[in-house]
Amino acid sequence: MNVFVTRIIPEAGLQLLEAAGFKVKQWTEKRKLTNEELIEECRWADALLNSGQQLNREFLEASAHLKIIALNSVGYDNVDIETATRLKIPIGNTPGVLSEATADTAFLLMLASSRNAFFLNRTITEGKWNFHEPTANLGRALTGNTLGVFGLGKIGMEMARRSAAAFKMKIIYHNRSKNIEAEEELGAKLVSFDELLQQSDVISVHTALTPDTEGKFNLEAFKKMKPGAIFVNTARGAIHNETDLIKALQEKIIWGAGLDVTNPEPMHADNVLLRLPNVAVLPHIGSATVETRDAMVKLAAENIIAGLNGKKIPHLVNPEIYQ
Repeated sequence: MNVFVTRIIPEAGLQLLEAAGFKVKQWTEKRKLTNEELIEECRWADALLNSGQQLNREFLEASAHLKIIALNSVGYDNVDIETATRLKIPIGNTPGVLSEATADTAFLLMLASSRNAFFLNRTITEGKWNFHEPTANLGRALTGNTLGVFGLGKIGMEMARRSAAAFKMKIIYHNRSKNIEAEEELGAKLVSFDELLQQSDVISVHTALTPDTEGKFNLEAFKKMKPGAIFVNTARGAIHNETDLIKALQEKIIWGAGLDVTNPEPMHADNVLLRLPNVAVLPHIGSATVETRDAMVKLAAENIIAGLNGKKIPHLVNPEIYQ
């Protein structure tokens, strides 16, 4: 059995696949494959381990022979799930193991943007650390503030725990359903979207990208937020409207932003967000720890091993294929 991998992956995943007797080929160029290249590479493969590639209808219909597609991510908005399900191609993902690392990144961005940390670091490297002024370089305190979580799942829960423990923050959230664990453990309160916008000092986004959430945080939403509010997004860049976010920051509609995801990715080096003092941007590294990336690729490999051996896939996105 043959496995094609769209990126160089940690050894932990390779070892599992090779120990299971599979032949593995990795794409080693530091660029995405074109759709045509991906189709051609997968003609040889029985399974695909995917990182970062868009798996659209054209690709899936040309690769309907694949017995399993394992995503090296928890998100699956880059896959045409409807087509995969119609073609009976199982799609596996990697839930759970990246929650703490991604929450750490959200927490870092919240704190960094509240204190203008990235911008002030640049003033040192640019030789601009000069005269001390008591009214200069002021940030915003977080202790006792209200954290609003948009999408209080596993990652959002870890962000809420960190914020409550470190800064005694009150937790409110907007979900499709109640999170009983959060309410019992943290005293979290379920609120409407408008209430989330109006009451939060920090909003942290941890939801999936769907037609309902795409562009959810636009200028209309930012105008409902507090002037001192911070917007943090470690989920997907398309959940916020970047043009509107820039306007909201430049016109001081909100205080600041911390972003691990942008639209497009990679962000262009001349993007105005990178020059604003109250903005912290990272290059989509939410899960980027050795431990987390090893755990993710192991789950992806386990999904492939199960799929190629005709067994139940441990982490299946589209169980409808078996109906």
